[in-house]
Amino acid sequence: MTRIRLHAWDQIHRWSSLVCSLFLLLICLTGLPLIFTEEIGQWLDDGPPYATLPADAPLAGIDGLIAESRRRYPADVILSAFMDDAEPQVRIRMAPSYQIAVDSPQRIHYLKYDARTGAVMEDSLQHEPGRLRLLAFVLRLHTDLFTGLAGELFFAAMAFLFLVAIISGIVLYGPFMKKLKFGTIRSDRSRRLQWLDMHNLLGIATLAWALLVGASGILNEFTKPLFSLWQSQDVQAMLQPWQGQPTPPPAALSSLDAAFDTARKAVPDMRVISVEYPGNLFATPYHYLIWAKGNTPLTSRLFSPVMVDARSGALTAVVQMPWYLRALEVSRPIHFGDYGGLPMKIIWAILDLLTIVVLISGLYLWFARRKAAQARLQKLHRLPSP
Repeated sequence: MTRIRLHAWDQIHRWSSLVCSLFLLLICLTGLPLIFTEEIGQWLDDGPPYATLPADAPLAGIDGLIAESRRRYPADVILSAFMDDAEPQVRIRMAPSYQIAVDSPQRIHYLKYDARTGAVMEDSLQHEPGRLRLLAFVLRLHTDLFTGLAGELFFAAMAFLFLVAIISGIVLYGPFMKKLKFGTIRSDRSRRLQWLDMHNLLGIATLAWALLVGASGILNEFTKPLFSLWQSQDVQAMLQPWQGQPTPPPAALSSLDAAFDTARKAVPDMRVISVEYPGNLFATPYHYLIWAKGNTPLTSRLFSPVMVDARSGALTAVVQMPWYLRALEVSRPIHFGDYGGLPMKIIWAILDLLTIVVLISGLYLWFARRKAAQARLQKLHRLPSP
């Protein structure tokens, strides 16, 4: 590589790193607790414990939980229900109206039930656990800085610069390490050179992980635009016959338990996990939009929506997700290390901490280099004129 090309790659690496470093530090710091979201949530959960029952205890019917939710809040509408496959719980989300749920999302509340006994475990209007507020706050910092789509696109740009910094760092690593053994830390040299050696070593050691997390992070930041694209094209065309029609009253809706059975028969290799109620923004006025996911470690990240007529309980369609949403579904657990249980999460956390060291060392090297350059200039100014 010529000196001119080496200098150009050095400038690309330096400035792409500097522009994104502070934001990446924020992303890495907030991403660390998000890796352990489930574990932190269980640790901070101050609600009553689940009933001690045999592992094969039957689940309570979802129709009974819906009826209890309506009894507690008769003036509210039901938005959705979520059946957790990690814990024996069912969450039913409600709001004063479907329009209020869109205009004022903070007015959405939920009831949490024991999925086996049907007992109410939490009522967010009575007591919202602090852990939910804390984790939601950290998640918003990590994804959009509380600025919505603009923040998500900005973070996507920062992640792209991160990838540019990684690739340019790879180009520079070969010429720099030509005369040094891998892993060399020149402890007998200046502090700046020691930091440089550590920066290079940790950077190349975390290379594959950083590329994977950076690329999946970019894809995750496009969640809203990609889902909006799908909804504006495929979903709107599919829902067109029912748009603008009034939602049937609750008494006219068929059994949700029966609708789940219909969905399970339509996708026998998948597990039903949630449903969007008729009238909700994400459903139609006349359909239960039931979401199912696969049973294997890989397909458990792939979701398929099933439309069931909410009046008759008949199957309407099994919706095929486009390829770009499939890629998004697979990338999300890769980004947070959520494929291999706690051991993989620990590995992800260690690599995250090492990346934080790489970012901090990069900032230190830049400031140290500027300081050294300023010192040289001052020394030249103090020299007597010839």
